[in-house]
Amino acid sequence: MIHGMWGGPWCWTNYRGLLEQEGYRCMAPVLRFHDMDPHEQPDPLLGTTGLLDYADDLEREIRQLDEKPVLMGHSMGGLLAQILAGRGLAKALVLLAPAAPAGILALKPSVMKCFRSVLTTWGFWKKPMRLTFREAVYAMFHLLSPREQQEAYGKLVYESGQAACEIGFWFLDPKQAARVDETTVTCPVLVVGAAQDRITPAAVARRVAAKYKGATYKEFDNHAHWITAEPGWQDSCQHAISWMRSHAGSAPRNNLLD
Repeated sequence: MIHGMWGGPWCWTNYRGLLEQEGYRCMAPVLRFHDMDPHEQPDPLLGTTGLLDYADDLEREIRQLDEKPVLMGHSMGGLLAQILAGRGLAKALVLLAPAAPAGILALKPSVMKCFRSVLTTWGFWKKPMRLTFREAVYAMFHLLSPREQQEAYGKLVYESGQAACEIGFWFLDPKQAARVDETTVTCPVLVVGAAQDRITPAAVARRVAAKYKGATYKEFDNHAHWITAEPGWQDSCQHAISWMRSHAGSAPRNNLLD
């Protein structure tokens, strides 16, 4: 279970609880430099940590497993899952409001508004960064109660400016870190979009699904980006469980989510 920007394993608390009740063994790693106190200053090396650094760390963990896992990724974690699947490391993919790979232009007006304070900071592409509370509510938490918004924002850590730039400005990246060759993704793919998502608009999620031959797309009208913890999160989680039972190719107790 691969978390997204500013997150950690805590993002999966609800999903993980339900999945484990259904008999799945869940693994939720923390991305490099994300195991920090949200109230402390980040490691300056975070700013120049890229998508491929995250993916390489995750690949090392996956290769220690006895079998290929189902990869479940949210937001940037969804893009990392796509990169790993392109390396032949996934039994199946479950992508929740996934960040788009290179080739899909995701810089919609609402996305630019989410990152306003970041984009107006010179050198953001090589610095640790984090959204303001107001931006985070607009981007991710607008379906949560005020108390839940404060609690969720209090857990957000800093994120890599380089990784954000590799996703949003892939057309300027000479390494093309966000590129995924769809012909190398041969496992079943489920893409879950949210109609009220502002940071990964549903139109972008639909294009991600269209990239992969035979992918299943499901859109939830009553959800936004924080789909793993918003009111009614059980609906999307149960949908993912039903899809995995049909497409992952083995009984739940033999499946791994990483």
